[in-house]
Amino acid sequence: MFAIEHLGDLEGVSSLPGYEEATPEMINAILIEAGKLAEEVLDPLNRVGDQQGVKLENGHVRTPDGWVDAWQRFIEGGWNGMECDPERGGMGLPWLV
Repeated sequence: MFAIEHLGDLEGVSSLPGYEEATPEMINAILIEAGKLAEEVLDPLNRVGDQQGVKLENGHVRTPDGWVDAWQRFIEGGWNGMECDPERGGMGLPWLV
């Protein structure tokens, strides 16, 4: 949060049109939720990914157990569209976040 707020000039970024809601409180809440996703969903997949690896079988990519579910949760949480326009399903956040 320090890097975003001070080094990335969150105050200056949030003064730009369209980013007025990118307040320190909102960004902190987003970082907390991102941390939960990383800790609860992504981190446990590191070992599985190392052990099983990704395979190409008959022209199809096979990911390790749990990866498809993790990707689905990533998408459902809107993490893939943080910087996209809210009118198109995004969160409308600055790239800084």
